[in-house]
Amino acid sequence: VCIHRVRSCSSIRFIKSKYVCVFDKSAFKFSHQQRLFRTSAVSCGQIVQFKLSDIGEGITEVTVKEWYIKEGDSVSQFDSICEVQSDKASVTITSRYDGIIRKLHYSIDDIAFVGKPLVDIEIDASKGVASEEDVVETPPMSHEEHTHQEIKGHKTLATPAVRRLAMENNIKLSEVVGTGKDNRILKEDILNYLAKQTGAILPPSPKAEIIPPLQKTEAVPAASKDKGRKIPLPVSRPIAFAGKDRTEPVIGFQKAMVKTMGAALKIPHFGYCDEIDLTQLVQLREELKPLAEIRGVKLSFMPFFMKAASLGLLQYPILNASLDENCQNVTYKASHNIGVAMDTEQGLIVPNVKNVQVCSVFDIAVELNRLQSLGSAGQLGTSDLTGGTFTLSNIGTVGGTYAKPVILPPEVAIGALGKIQVLPRFNGKGEVFKAQIMNVSWSADHRIIDGATMARFSNLWKSYLENPASMLLDLK
Repeated sequence: VCIHRVRSCSSIRFIKSKYVCVFDKSAFKFSHQQRLFRTSAVSCGQIVQFKLSDIGEGITEVTVKEWYIKEGDSVSQFDSICEVQSDKASVTITSRYDGIIRKLHYSIDDIAFVGKPLVDIEIDASKGVASEEDVVETPPMSHEEHTHQEIKGHKTLATPAVRRLAMENNIKLSEVVGTGKDNRILKEDILNYLAKQTGAILPPSPKAEIIPPLQKTEAVPAASKDKGRKIPLPVSRPIAFAGKDRTEPVIGFQKAMVKTMGAALKIPHFGYCDEIDLTQLVQLREELKPLAEIRGVKLSFMPFFMKAASLGLLQYPILNASLDENCQNVTYKASHNIGVAMDTEQGLIVPNVKNVQVCSVFDIAVELNRLQSLGSAGQLGTSDLTGGTFTLSNIGTVGGTYAKPVILPPEVAIGALGKIQVLPRFNGKGEVFKAQIMNVSWSADHRIIDGATMARFSNLWKSYLENPASMLLDLK
């Protein structure tokens, strides 16, 4: 029996009989079987249940919006599996394994629960990527997701796949800045770091992989070539005369709006309106717009509005604060994370630009372009939609001059911007001239903000926009 087992080992071709008695039968049998177990577990293919990991913010369930794979498809690490939507963000789930999809546990629009299996994947051993730790079925967000690495006294969060990518490119994780939750290092962080070292040109966003929107939007540039014709196209919607009422569940961003607006009703709102002469700003933007286009960035008025608001918040930090639930403490936020309300097919979303106080107008424009691209594709992440401290809503892009904006808790102030209109105004000499007028409507939390503070802030914000050159004195 011992000789038979030795001959079955491919690494030993011939052993003299006198050496056979040296082997301990039980020990060799155990070690040999252990080796065969590891080999067979990979060669025969093992089904791994890929569970939906915790995506943060206390989210326990999501809606499956789209599958990028089907049963029988081969996937590799970082390949997109599906897109899910919570009440706060849309998230693209990527594979942690190389293998073949054997089962999809959910259909489109089904509710998937955190910690439950999402798909079954048969490990593909030929690529040799799946480690033994990956094969073992463990609860989500355990060793795979919260792998720690002690580097120079601090811990680095990264998945095994990301660590392997860093090792293959000789990158020290301690030198990479993580952009994920809790400073977790993502695949995009490794690629961006590698691009800086090699001089490659990558998109300015840490989230480089953006799935383009539906093909119907590709026809827009062709229609926009005729700039002289600005006739609004009618929105063709099929008129359905149904004989039955239809009940649909409140999911996704609508569910988030229900929660947010329910909390906003507890806030006593104070309103303040004014008009701003943007004549000089319109001229300045026309001069800077071609320069921004050369850099590949679309320059709108919003970056100027946001930067002027940030300069005003430096003087009136109470507007960039939050009030606790018991109304006992006010927290003054150090960062100006200014949110921008966007109208998308999924509903109203409010992503925010982080740290506007240290950003230039061009930096803000770059980030806005990124957020708008992700918003159009329905791929805004949780980090983009949370952490806001102040909000501007440009209702003028849709129409209207005045609005009554609702504060987004825990923020304490919000502004609604109307459309820019060409209206007659008088100058200092009493002469009529053509002015570019925009109206603004502010709402503030009257529990901690009085009318005078809101008016002074609005006047300062207005002065920056009416005299754009004055912002140069305070720009950081």
